[in-house]
Amino acid sequence: MKRSRRRFLQYAGALTAATVAAGGWWLGTSSRRPARWVRRIVADARRKVAPAPVTPDPAKWSDNQVTICWIGHSTVLINFYGIKILTDPVFGNCVGVSLGIGTAGPKRYIAPALQIKNLPPIDVVLLSHAHMDHMDLPSLGRLDARLTITAGNTADILGSSENVAELSWGEHTLYRAKAGELLVEAFEVKHWGQRWPSEKERGYNGYVLRREGKAILFGGDTAQTKLFAELRSKGPFEAAIMPIGAYQPWIRSHCTPEQAVEMANATGAKYIIPVHHQTFKLSYEPMNEPIERLEQALAKEPERIALRKVGESFTC
Repeated sequence: MKRSRRRFLQYAGALTAATVAAGGWWLGTSSRRPARWVRRIVADARRKVAPAPVTPDPAKWSDNQVTICWIGHSTVLINFYGIKILTDPVFGNCVGVSLGIGTAGPKRYIAPALQIKNLPPIDVVLLSHAHMDHMDLPSLGRLDARLTITAGNTADILGSSENVAELSWGEHTLYRAKAGELLVEAFEVKHWGQRWPSEKERGYNGYVLRREGKAILFGGDTAQTKLFAELRSKGPFEAAIMPIGAYQPWIRSHCTPEQAVEMANATGAKYIIPVHHQTFKLSYEPMNEPIERLEQALAKEPERIALRKVGESFTC
């Protein structure tokens, strides 16, 4: 009996060792997405997050101007004549699944240009859709915005709140503050909105922001589409905030830099503010490729690229 038990334990130990070795080999060599994801998480744990190259100072911005600052990824801080707007706020070191003690997912390469404690009081938070690198619940839980505007069928993720407004394509809302009024209209983009695979369909928006005779476009996440041309009559747009990264191999849901220029041009936007690059490694193209391709696409009009580095600000 003892001999049989000893043999069983030996076989079980050998089988376990073989399984671990095979698993390690698979993780180290497989080109499948889960293996690549695990390898990236392991490598990210050892990598330090670089500081933002520019640190803005919103306290010095004039409420008599429109100032736009790239905080990182798709997070943009806008002072629209005294009304403060924050798009897709993500401030943690990682984005992904919240585990209570931390977040499991891609790690930042560049820190946010501002921490939440350094932000001015936020009037409006704009959420383009429910993907975790855009609707980051840990960041949202630390913000105290007067109004959060989100896409259709996504408010339930945020919990019950009187300060949340859902907008579907073509719908708008008017935000009133002491500084005046801000009109926000949702428009259709080419993307998808499920937060989890096989979950219910959720909305995904771009937004037009209008105030004091000026308009700004926030493209959210989008693949190339002719829908942007339909916005031209809603302009003229001082600036179009456009995503330019994560297109390889996700070209069906994320546009290339050249396509971002085409869509911004279709709206008649004067300046382009590129986002959704340099911050998180979400795809296969090199980290610096999107901004390099954008600069090449606008080589004859380089002044139209309003921002290039995390933390830079632009006034229009």
